[in-house]
Amino acid sequence: MGPNIGYIRVSTIDQNSDRQLDGIHLDQRFEDKVSGSSTKRPKLKECLNFLRSGDTLHVHSMDRLARNLKDLQGIVEDLTAKGITVKFHKENLEFTNDSNAMSKLMLQIMGAVAEFERSLIRERQAEGIQKAKQKGKHLGRKAVLNDTQVQELCRMVTDGMQKKDVADHFGISRQTLYRILKDQQNKG
Repeated sequence: MGPNIGYIRVSTIDQNSDRQLDGIHLDQRFEDKVSGSSTKRPKLKECLNFLRSGDTLHVHSMDRLARNLKDLQGIVEDLTAKGITVKFHKENLEFTNDSNAMSKLMLQIMGAVAEFERSLIRERQAEGIQKAKQKGKHLGRKAVLNDTQVQELCRMVTDGMQKKDVADHFGISRQTLYRILKDQQNKG
């Protein structure tokens, strides 16, 4: 049996990855701090390129490795075809190149359940956002400029000042400037 390789993913920089694969001896570890929905997971790509036949890839849970069921199946099938063992600790599942039909079924079932859970979380999140909006709560970032500054910004643009200079004056990007102007036009 070859080296034990770990792949760890947390969704944000603030999240702590210590609980994932805690107590598992790893010869090498790769850690991403990105959303699972992102296709840009540089450490996963590095990990997949690093793995060799005989290695064991340890992952805390299926949802840490893949974005959806299709992605999960593809990664596991590619790795096991190369002689790499894939072990999911939370689900207590292990896949090898000689996995049987029952193992493949378990991968599909558990992957589908994980995908379903993520869908439920997104639905609950959307419902929570909708309820907050109905209650008049402000969502998102705090406004960059106050009402007086927005009025001054609009006046400067109307007076013909270059938009780049207006954005620099207020310390905002041109994209923010254009968004503010669009918001004012829609109000008005």
